[in-house]
Formats: sequence, structure tokens, C-alpha cells
Amino acid sequence: MMNELTIIQEIASLPPEIQRQVADYVAFLKERYPNPTAVAYAPIPLREEPFIGMWRGREEMKDSTEWVRNLRRREWERQK
Repeated sequence: MMNELTIIQEIASLPPEIQRQVADYVAFLKERYPNPTAVAYAPIPLREEPFIGMWRGREEMKDSTEWVRNLRRREWERQK
């Protein structure tokens, strides 16, 4: 059985018109035999994402700018 790279190389070696026919045939097959495991993606509103608010109430995060500044300073000092 051919691997994906070999199939791609074989198709690429065909004349352009035949490549279009291959693409049309693949589209036909996908329509005729839909993927039963494909799941429709339903985006979750950002406010409902579990990570939103995960640091709420953390005392060290009251001033997030200062927290990041201190974190960077500690990391950069450690690398010297």
C-alpha cells in the first residue's frame, strides 16, 4: 500500500488535467462516503471557557502587571 507522500508525489507527476480529475474524484468520494467520525465544531463562547477566571481571588494577581514584571526579573536574574 502506498503511503501519503508517495500518493502525493504520484499525483504531482500527472499532467494538470489529470490532477484536476483526481481532485474531482476525491471530492466525489468524500460526498458519497462522508466521514462518520467527523464532528461538527461548535465554538464555546469565551466567557464559558473553563480557564476564564481561574486566578480570580489570587492575592499575588491583584496587580498582574507587577506580577509579570517580578516573574521576568526573577527569570532573567537566574540566567546570569
